[in-house]
Amino acid sequence: MTIEESREVVRALIAGIAPDADVTGINPDVDLRREADLDSLDFQTLIERIADTTGVEIPEADYPQVRSLRGMSEYIEAHLR
Repeated sequence: MTIEESREVVRALIAGIAPDADVTGINPDVDLRREADLDSLDFQTLIERIADTTGVEIPEADYPQVRSLRGMSEYIEAHLR
């Protein structure tokens, strides 16, 4: 999976969690919670769905690395290898 493919997966999962969010307009370098108006429960749901969809488990200690769309997609791509 490329980084762009993982971004599309993350965008699709966010759309399922926050249907009113403009997932196409998410700035890849800004905190996803702010960009998509996700609360902490929504963010946790996103983490769980990423694991279910990609098989990539993200431990809580790594949350700072996956706060942005860029960070999340790079993390997914790196851990699929």
